[in-house]
Amino acid sequence: MLRLGDDGEIAGTPKTVDVAPLFEALDHFCPALNIEGAVAIGDELRLLQRANRKHPQNAIVRYPLGAILDALAFGAVINAIAPSAIDPVDLGAIDGVPLSFTDGAGLPDGSIVFTAVAEDTADTYNDGACLRAAIGVAARDGTVTFLERLDERHKIEGVTARVDNDVIRLLVVTDADDPAIPASLFSATLPNSAF
Repeated sequence: MLRLGDDGEIAGTPKTVDVAPLFEALDHFCPALNIEGAVAIGDELRLLQRANRKHPQNAIVRYPLGAILDALAFGAVINAIAPSAIDPVDLGAIDGVPLSFTDGAGLPDGSIVFTAVAEDTADTYNDGACLRAAIGVAARDGTVTFLERLDERHKIEGVTARVDNDVIRLLVVTDADDPAIPASLFSATLPNSAF
């Protein structure tokens, strides 16, 4: 965990926080746990659980943000905290491979912009061929309100979003799963109909 100073710059040294007890408890609800994104919105922390071929269910896991912040402030371990909700999210599939969350960013209305890929693997952590990627928006309750599959096969692994008048401006970063290939950074916009 990094603390930010009043000027927005990193202040002090990093603090290691053990989240194993939190994730061990969550593993009972989400088999093959693979958290790919975390978004703080309002009074909630939402974690994005990534699907794969063997466990094809994505989910948005909700926690009370206050309980998580208290745990971060007072200790080096976040113990088991019951999620306030777990919302299953179906993003569809490409050639039998589920589209699976890779990251998310919060929007002012409480919805989440997310990235997803159809990665041909039945393993929680080992990579597979990227068949296609998508960008979407999930409402506060986890309902997918917008989903656009991308023409290129870039494996998008990160996203940031900001609302600018009637569009959502995005920056997305890719991962080629090869240390010899640098990540790419792309910009994109989503129409106001997406949120």
